[in-house]
Amino acid sequence: MPEFYSQACQDKFIVNILSGKRNGKFLEIGSNDPIHTNNTYLLETAYGWSGVMVEYNDTFLDAYRQHRPRSVYALTDATRVDYASIFQQTNMPAEMDYLQIDLDVDNRSTLTTLELLDTTLFDQHKFATVTFEHDVYMGNYYDTRNASRQIFANRGYVRVFSDVCDHRREIVFEDWYVHPDLVDMDHVNRIMEENQRKYMENRLTGTSILCQDIAYPDEI
Repeated sequence: MPEFYSQACQDKFIVNILSGKRNGKFLEIGSNDPIHTNNTYLLETAYGWSGVMVEYNDTFLDAYRQHRPRSVYALTDATRVDYASIFQQTNMPAEMDYLQIDLDVDNRSTLTTLELLDTTLFDQHKFATVTFEHDVYMGNYYDTRNASRQIFANRGYVRVFSDVCDHRREIVFEDWYVHPDLVDMDHVNRIMEENQRKYMENRLTGTSILCQDIAYPDEI
């Protein structure tokens, strides 16, 4: 079993949904530190993935160069990136493997960036897996949770896990998706069924699922 680096098991979700796929492609928006609590470090270093990392904090540049040599970096405001141009310049395929959006919900950057992708990228590119941080525990800023779900549903994505939370139970922060055109839905459905009983009552969202409790048949 590999060593996972994500803060809330996102890399474990991706590896297991995609059955340990090698040489995948990702778009990581809000990449932060290139190793610690990073959702794509394992994918790049252990599985040969590469992709585009978008991060506002340019102090990470040297660390990216040292630890993430297979990927490219856009150290700028995620709401102003020309994603289609970057994808064209880096020859990203139409069928991508992972999209992360992890930004600040309270200043609308989370929803604005998703809307930007919807209007400029999603017509040409699909993502096999998505982890989207809506941070509803912080407050229902701009109705990001519901608005994002509508966008993903309109694009054909299936929500595998809703309202993922951490060990504090009330910190409900993410939804995790797949696109049925790019994954084995029999495998995904088995994972969903395996974990359905693990949802618990939550005062914020009705129910939520603890990220550490999520299990996978034939776990990698």
